[in-house]
Amino acid sequence: MQQSSTKILGISAFYHDSAAAILEDGKILAAAQEERFTRDKHTPDFPTEAIRYCLEESGFSIDELDAVVFYDKPLLKFERLLETYYRFSPKGFVSFAKAMPVWLREKMFLKKLIREGLREVEAYDEKKLKLLFPEHHLSHSASAYYPSPFEDSAILTIDGVGEWSTASISHGKGSSIEVLKELNFPHSVGLLYSAFTYFLGFTVNSGEYKLMGLAPYGNPKSKETLDFEKLIKDHLVKIYEDGSIWLDQSYFNYATGLRMVKEDKWKQLFGFERRSPEGELQQHHCNLALAIQRVTEDIVLKMALEAQKLTGSKNLCMAGGVALNCVANGKLQAAGIFEEIYIQPAAGDAGGALGAALAAYHIYFSKEERKTYRPDLMEGSYLGPSYSDKEVELMIRKVKGVYHHYSDHSKLNEVVAGELAKGLVVGWFQGRMEFGPRALGNRSILGDARNPEMQKKLNLKIKYREGFRPFAPSVLAEEVGTYFELEDPSPYMLLVAPVKENRRSSLPENYHDLGLWERLYHERSDIQSVTHLDFSARIQTVHSDTNPRYYSLIKEFQRQTGYGLVVNTSFNVRGEPIVCTPHDAYRCFMSTEMDVLVINDYVFFKPEQPDWENKDKWMVKFKMD
Repeated sequence: MQQSSTKILGISAFYHDSAAAILEDGKILAAAQEERFTRDKHTPDFPTEAIRYCLEESGFSIDELDAVVFYDKPLLKFERLLETYYRFSPKGFVSFAKAMPVWLREKMFLKKLIREGLREVEAYDEKKLKLLFPEHHLSHSASAYYPSPFEDSAILTIDGVGEWSTASISHGKGSSIEVLKELNFPHSVGLLYSAFTYFLGFTVNSGEYKLMGLAPYGNPKSKETLDFEKLIKDHLVKIYEDGSIWLDQSYFNYATGLRMVKEDKWKQLFGFERRSPEGELQQHHCNLALAIQRVTEDIVLKMALEAQKLTGSKNLCMAGGVALNCVANGKLQAAGIFEEIYIQPAAGDAGGALGAALAAYHIYFSKEERKTYRPDLMEGSYLGPSYSDKEVELMIRKVKGVYHHYSDHSKLNEVVAGELAKGLVVGWFQGRMEFGPRALGNRSILGDARNPEMQKKLNLKIKYREGFRPFAPSVLAEEVGTYFELEDPSPYMLLVAPVKENRRSSLPENYHDLGLWERLYHERSDIQSVTHLDFSARIQTVHSDTNPRYYSLIKEFQRQTGYGLVVNTSFNVRGEPIVCTPHDAYRCFMSTEMDVLVINDYVFFKPEQPDWENKDKWMVKFKMD
């Protein structure tokens, strides 16, 4: 008689980036963020639709599950809130008065909320349901270590805050994870970075990547940048040799207030007011972004050195929101502290759902020795829903779309690569949706990296977002060394590396004194649209074994142009989650100046679509991010 398998559902919810993931005997069957289904970016809502998808993809019912696992311990988090308000009293009473009713009504009764949420998905026997609650940073650690190819690894998790912990160093060996060191609230690298996100006019918990993208516009040689860096280290954060930090709470307001910082004190410190969310970007904003980016890199490098010292491991796994800072990751990779680094592609709270399930399987349930696989167990992070040709054709009938069908994939690639080479923008929708914040070639908007106008066109006419925002190259894995100073694979777009010297253009002596937009549009390399102002690029290596369709498209583009890379940005407009369904993709295509849409084997050319010039008909208003 065949032994039954262990089936586990992981959930993250109620803070931001709600998600669900499902495992069978440790194998990841499906994972998705709730935002993709509800179209509400970074939604904290219970992941009803994501759970529904995971169950459908796996074929399991709730009654068949061995456990449902939530990604943190809510009572510990409640304890931290109470203790923080007590310690800072009488300050923070307004924040306390707002937070407590929500906690008492909802989050203290989380088991009840989870049971009710599951009931919305389907009927089940509540008496049989096993609920587990690992700690937040264990969920992060597990999300990186267990899918990694390492049998022994240091594990570094850095984020805003979990229950108490804001960063942790652990040691993964076989099936076990041992926590060696923790940094506790209110001292937090993630919250420090988020404070600057707020002060520079971006949205906390979603705008941190904009701050990272703004940093290269800072003048690395200017006195102002160096002064800002010194002010941060002298007044805001004390950095110790082991990477632990102490934040002067007299400058911050996140522990008890409703805002991140005390704006008057920051204005006095840095010499300018907080930038309004849509305010004009000035050089001092860019210089401050560069300063905090450098400080963050310094802290991350020190933490990594401490992790290596404590574990003696040659490998490192990383998770937590700060692990999405691919500039810091690139510096860490280049430092050579570890032989190999593995970063969970869904490093933020969404990945906590997966980590919670993996922690439960390996620590609570599994009796077997953990097996490792290369490159990893994430299936390229293509863990979301895919759509059949029949579903695509149903969508086409509803929207009255005009299409060309190519059953011969080589012909389809030839046509699409040709359109890219002409300077057109292509929406590329294939296979299973990505899990995590990056589009990795299944829900992507593509362009020609050689085209010096491509960054401007994508930002202003397709994405409808700030013009300074950079774009990433998707490069054939075997060609990465032709374009970039990177020898290692970067399949999840989580490493930044320099563009090769021989591809760079020489810059005028007064380059750093030019205006922001003059510098942006100055020719820097022969792959201008993916070359940032500091000659860096956020790289995705594309591998034929994990994404053969995307790989073969870029290979065809190389055959036609001699360049084995394309611009890759996520398939969405500003404020919108990455598209999930064929209808999402067609609507986004029609509401922007995108030229071509490819869904499975169906190709749509904009001028052939009915009423194609009426973008407003398809436009959806998303909240600003």
